Amino acid sequence: MNTTNEDQLNIETRGRLSVWLTRHKFFHRPLGYDYRGVETLQVKSEEWLSVAVAPYAYGSNYLRSQCAYDSAPGGYLVSVYHLTQVRDYSDQPEEVCVKIFVPRKDPRIPSVYWIWRGSDFQERESYDMLGIIHQGHPHLRRILMPESWVGWPLRKDYVVPNFYELQDAY
Repeated sequence: MNTTNEDQLNIETRGRLSVWLTRHKFFHRPLGYDYRGVETLQVKSEEWLSVAVAPYAYGSNYLRSQCAYDSAPGGYLVSVYHLTQVRDYSDQPEEVCVKIFVPRKDPRIPSVYWIWRGSDFQERESYDMLGIIHQGHPHLRRILMPESWVGWPLRKDYVVPNFYELQDAY
């Protein structure tokens, strides 16, 4: 691969995947690096599916984890994907973190189940706890809470019901 000084500067400030995505005209926003030096990117929900295919083609063949969190009461919900490039005989697998911010009124993100099957239960948990709808997921339903549960327990504006029902206490 032929790298220029400009590419080297971009890799140091934006990361290898960000430079690759920019070169191939995939829209994203570099967020820098986390405390372990893992490149972090922000992607819009409507761009996520096309951008998700790119890291897979780039070599991120393993979805290490998918999680979600509520950024602030009344703020955005965030879905986080940790992708890893697993190679034979590699001591340091290359990792990247992708964050998708969605509004809490209509939190929809395309599912990556068809790219990384390991997202199955993880996306379902994000749906169950925060109400993020992963469009195209074949089994999107509650996984931890009963189907009759009202609300999303991990949202910061969630009001805890004033009743508790002991189920399966023994």
